[in-house]
Amino acid sequence: MGSTHEGFLYNWTATTLTKPPLIAPARHYTYPVAVPGEEAAINRGALLLDVKPMFGGNFMATCALGFKDPHLPTGVFACPRPDDLLAVAGGYAYLIDTLNPERSLHLPVRPVTQIFAAPSNGLLFLAGFHTVAAVGANGLRWQSARVTWEGVTLSGVKHGRLHGTGWNLHTDKEIPFTVDLESGVHEGGGF
Repeated sequence: MGSTHEGFLYNWTATTLTKPPLIAPARHYTYPVAVPGEEAAINRGALLLDVKPMFGGNFMATCALGFKDPHLPTGVFACPRPDDLLAVAGGYAYLIDTLNPERSLHLPVRPVTQIFAAPSNGLLFLAGFHTVAAVGANGLRWQSARVTWEGVTLSGVKHGRLHGTGWNLHTDKEIPFTVDLESGVHEGGGF
């Protein structure tokens, strides 16, 4: 605890489990929490985590897979707020407050295709097929409008703007775009 991961400090540890433990922790949370249309999400599989926050006892988190595609990210990531954990399971992203795990947010980018950390800007970016979202110290900061017909690739942050490319259907080319870090408003892109 208190280390850095993706350049962010974090106050928790998380261990990925291959199966539920024989003796489960007293607290167990399943994500997503009652999302209409996602009642069967857990049947696709799940990312099982044993999470130990800085304060309080450990808890088990069962994070439903969005998709079974091995190309989509799955893992645990540090966030700009040290007590937050980002769990990504088959492209579904769950922002979990490790001190209050009943407070979670199923992030709107579905599926997440790329995760890009910008610790010097205090932001963690999640790219999807069409949009980008930014997570800051207070949770979800913004989600961009559609920037591409299909496929977002993030490349870096310069001069207060996130840079990337997205595919344009009409030209069949990758077109550059930028997104303002403060507002989430984009310029350029393939859409």
